[in-house]
Order: sequence, then structure tokens, then C-alpha cells
Amino acid sequence: MQDLLRVADKKKAAFLPNFFKTGKGEYGEGDVFIGVTVPLMRLVAKRYADLSLNEIERLLKDTRHEVRLCALFVLVDQFKRGDVSIRKKIYLFYLAHLNWVNNWDLVDSSAYQIVGEFLIDKDRKILRNMAKSKHLWTARVAIVSTFAFIRKGQLNDTFEIAEILLEHPHDLLHKATGWMLREAGKRNEVALKRFLDENAMIMPRTMLRYAIEKLDEKERKMYLLRK
Repeated sequence: MQDLLRVADKKKAAFLPNFFKTGKGEYGEGDVFIGVTVPLMRLVAKRYADLSLNEIERLLKDTRHEVRLCALFVLVDQFKRGDVSIRKKIYLFYLAHLNWVNNWDLVDSSAYQIVGEFLIDKDRKILRNMAKSKHLWTARVAIVSTFAFIRKGQLNDTFEIAEILLEHPHDLLHKATGWMLREAGKRNEVALKRFLDENAMIMPRTMLRYAIEKLDEKERKMYLLRK
């Protein structure tokens, strides 16, 4: 998108590859940045609110990170505005293109808004299968999608998927899972503590730290000592 290039910042573009770990062997290996802030990307996305899925697909496959994120902003907006048939089409399109939803901000800006919202009134078995995937971003989509359920007070899926991810080796999954557990705990602290009582000893430390952030200091120390 030429509109993105016009608001690109070279200094920001130089900083972002390190922030998003684009080095050899890192989770964002090979990702390319042009240096556009999220607020500016959202403004550009509004100008292209009615792009076709074919056009969005072309943008999602772009090598530039900001172009892919902007495409996802458009997709989320179309999902919110769409009727039942359009939402289903976007949901299936999103799942078919997960290879290009390939960094944590791309996942977090779209997963619960599309996958989670679509599954609100449907069977959620697919998320358990996704959580078992060896593809890092597919597994992150699974846990982050449960944020849509949490916001409606439905917490079981978060706890069940978190249990699947307890032994996942990647820190980015530990952070995302801990984040969702923390959000679940805001709605039901008793349920969170029940999960922690059963799993704190085997949880990755990062996951545990994120999950207990909103507990009082005494309780945080107690769970950390179980590690």
C-alpha cells in the first residue's frame, strides 16, 4: 500500500526488527518492517474498509509486516460489520491463511476478534486441536481466541486450552497463556486459583508470573514459591 509507505518512519523501521525478533533462528525470522505506527495503520485501514478477500489475501502475503497487519485490521472490521454468512466466510478465510498471521501482534490483533467471536455460539473443539499444533502462531491463535469467551464470562475453554499448553516450549505461548489466565482471573479469581493450585508447580515461570499479576502480593509469593 502506497498510503503506508507515505507514513513510514525510517528510524522506527530500524528499531522494529530487533523488537520483533527477526534474526536468524528467532520467531520473526525474515520479517520486514517499514516503520508505521499502529494508529496510522488503523487510519489507512479505514480508507480500504471494503477490500475484497482476494485483495486482502494479496496484502496478507506481502513481505512487509505493517501491510499484513493493516490487512488484518480491514478483515476484523469487515467481520464486525458482516452478517452471518460474511462472518463465516471471513472465519474460514482467516484459518486458511494462518501462515501469514505470523507474529504475536498479528495474532493478538485478530484472533479473538474473528475466531473467538465466530465460535461464541458454536462448538470449540477446533481450538483444542489448534492448541496442539506445532505451528507456534496457530497455537497462539487458539489461546488468544478464548479472550472473546472470557469477555462474556465463559472461562472453561481458557483453562482447558491453558492446560494443553502447560508443556509448550515457547516463551511466546507462555506469555499469551498467562495473559489469558490473568484475564480469566479478573472475572473469577476463585476459578483461577483452582487452576493454579492444580498446575502452578508445573507451569512455566513466565506463564505463572503473567497469570498471577492481579493477585495480592502474599498470594503471588505463595504461588511463586511452589515452583
